[in-house]
Amino acid sequence: MFSEPVLRFRAEDGDDVPFLLWRTTRPLRAVSTAPLGGGLGVRHWVLNATVPMSYRRDDPDAHLAELAGDLGLSGPGVGHLTGVDVAELVVRSDDGVRVWATVGLGAPVWAAAPAGPVVDPAGPADQVDPVGPAGVDAGHPVGTVNIVALLPVGLSDAALVNAVGTVTEAKAQALWDLGLPATGTATDAVTVLCPTEEPAERYGGPRSRWGAPLARAVHRAVRDGGAVVRPAWSDRVGPTAPGPTAL
Repeated sequence: MFSEPVLRFRAEDGDDVPFLLWRTTRPLRAVSTAPLGGGLGVRHWVLNATVPMSYRRDDPDAHLAELAGDLGLSGPGVGHLTGVDVAELVVRSDDGVRVWATVGLGAPVWAAAPAGPVVDPAGPADQVDPVGPAGVDAGHPVGTVNIVALLPVGLSDAALVNAVGTVTEAKAQALWDLGLPATGTATDAVTVLCPTEEPAERYGGPRSRWGAPLARAVHRAVRDGGAVVRPAWSDRVGPTAPGPTAL
C-alpha cells in the first residue's frame, strides 16, 4: 500500500542534498499541512527533502514540484522541506499504525507565544525564520519536525483532520518529556494517509480506536528523535558527505 521511504540525493548548488521518497501501490487519501499537496485529497507519493539553512526560495511548492518532475513522479503527491538531514529518519509503529519522523528542534517555540518578530517574508514561512519568534539570531536552524503517518483503515474527512490534531498533541507531549519549554517549532508539518476504501472510521482523536496508536507512535518517534541533538544538514556538509545516487 505504501512503501518504506527510499533515501536518495540530488545535486543542488554544488552539494549532494538528501531526500526521502515514499511511493504508493495504490492511491491513498491524505490530509497534509505540507507546502506541496497540502489539504485533503488522494495522493500517490510523498517527498521529504532537505534544504540548506540558507534556503530563501519563496515558492517551496514550485521547488518540490520541480523535484517531483525530475523524478518522474505522476499524479498528485505531498512534498515536505526541512533543514535537517532526512537520513536521520525515525520510524515507529503501534498496532498497525506506521509513523516516520524527521526531528529537528533547533528553535522550539510555544504556539501561544507573546507577540514578537515574525517570519521574514523574503523566505518561505514554512521553512525559514531568519529572526525567530523568540528573537533567535539570524541563521539559527529552524529545525522542522516533519511527520508522515499511515493508518491501515479508511478515515472520514473529519477523522483525518482530527488525526492531525492528535499528531500535534502527541508531538507536544514528547517535547514536554524531553524537557523542552515548547509545543513544537514554527515550521512543523504533518501528513496522515489512509486507504480510500469505505466504510471510513469516524474518529481520529487520541482516545479513538486508531487515534490512540497513532498518538503513541508519534510520541515515541518525536521523543526518540529529539533525544539526539542534530545539527542542520548544511552544518554537516563536508568531505565526508555521502555521494549521490542517480535520480
